[in-house]
Amino acid sequence: MSIGVFLFLSYLTISYIVGAIISMSIILENRDPARTVTWLLIFILLPGIGLVIYAILGRNMRKRKLFKTQKLASSIREEKVFENLERIEEIANTEQSTINTNQLLNENIEDYSKKRVISLLLNTGKLPFTTNNKVSVYIDGNQKFKNLLEDIKNAKNHIHLEYFIIKDSEIGRELKDLLIKKSNEGVKIRILYDDVGCWRFWFYRKFFNEMKENGIEIVAFLPAKFPLTGGKLNYRNHRKIAIIDGKIGYTGGLNIGDEYMGKNKKFGYWRDTHIKIEGTSVYMLQMIFLTDWYYTTKEIITEDKYFPSPQRCGNSMVQIIASGPDSDWESIRYAYFCAICQAKKSIYIETPYFIPDESILIALKSAALSGVDVRIVFPKIADHKMVNNASYSYFDDILKSGGKVYLYTKGFIHSKIMTIDDKIASTGSANMDLRSFMLNFEINAFIYDKKIVERMNKDFFEDLNSSEELTLDEFSKRKLGKKVRESIARLFSPIL
Repeated sequence: MSIGVFLFLSYLTISYIVGAIISMSIILENRDPARTVTWLLIFILLPGIGLVIYAILGRNMRKRKLFKTQKLASSIREEKVFENLERIEEIANTEQSTINTNQLLNENIEDYSKKRVISLLLNTGKLPFTTNNKVSVYIDGNQKFKNLLEDIKNAKNHIHLEYFIIKDSEIGRELKDLLIKKSNEGVKIRILYDDVGCWRFWFYRKFFNEMKENGIEIVAFLPAKFPLTGGKLNYRNHRKIAIIDGKIGYTGGLNIGDEYMGKNKKFGYWRDTHIKIEGTSVYMLQMIFLTDWYYTTKEIITEDKYFPSPQRCGNSMVQIIASGPDSDWESIRYAYFCAICQAKKSIYIETPYFIPDESILIALKSAALSGVDVRIVFPKIADHKMVNNASYSYFDDILKSGGKVYLYTKGFIHSKIMTIDDKIASTGSANMDLRSFMLNFEINAFIYDKKIVERMNKDFFEDLNSSEELTLDEFSKRKLGKKVRESIARLFSPIL
């Protein structure tokens, strides 16, 4: 036996032994079966290489020191980060704007479907729903940034921004210059960005440093400088939050970059959904931001100026929910499943990635088979080939059950919305995929306001006018090579 063959066999033997040990550890963690089987296949098909992929992407950080939920929660509680939460709720209850008890829930909400989703989110997300809100809906970056920049110009006390991606771009520089101006006027500015989300723009560090030099605090959430040893690469902060003076909040799907303004030739018009909230629910956005800030910097921020007394703003019922790998429950995933199961007439979904878990897929198919109008709008242009192929593999199930799929042709659709009948709408940073459900730090607003739901449904049907319907007959005729790519991508979808 040659030395080369001996070394190769030794390599395979060691790889399979280590893979077997890790596989047993994964099995004992009682993970999602699909993810477990996927990792086992990777260890078998890619000996050695699979171990490297697992070291970067696979370790279950929920059980490690980095994301020990109870330790983090205890630290926050001990340091009294939210020591004024009771004061906030007292103010809100005085104005009859926050309802977070079962008694008030039963008294104020007659609709059973809303009650189920609200109760679930109260139990999993721990943030109350509020009725003193004004919600504005924006359908692209031009609308969102026009209003955000105007609100930033009028800021008097503080500005908090949290984004997955912040690019040195035309809109990024306009925002940067305005923030520097406001900082020099004495407005306190804090910015969180995702380290991996902005990795490809590492040569733009001058862009961040210029803001730091002008008194703006800007830090990376969960830095991943050594992904092979740090195990942080797979857990990203995908949230998009902006808070001005504790009175105005923004959340949705738009990052900061010129493509989100429709200035990228490949994608063209960028269709997205973002909302502006004025009212008591801004407190919830503020609390989520300050928790993330504390988690990143260990700085305790409790001053009352960050939670000003709410003024009467409107009557929209809103529930802000955050989920992530530090949570005991995958709140957004559970809420989607619960809401879909409550649908009686319609389920309308817009998402750039469609990789549902088995429970949500079954819920959607069951709804379609029972006569509910299930429609999904998905981009015709692919921005991530592997994820796009995996998404198409699930459309076969949707179409066969009677659901409808439409491919958006006007540009790229990045909108993340789901509406149930004319009763519930959800929008935010979470995609309809396993990564958003299980791995990313996400934030969504669940809105129980008929007018807002009707507005989002109207936007949805306008998007249908710019889409091609993907029929089952047409879909069935796709080439064998395409089907194979989709099936392979679906096999690996639990770890995409």
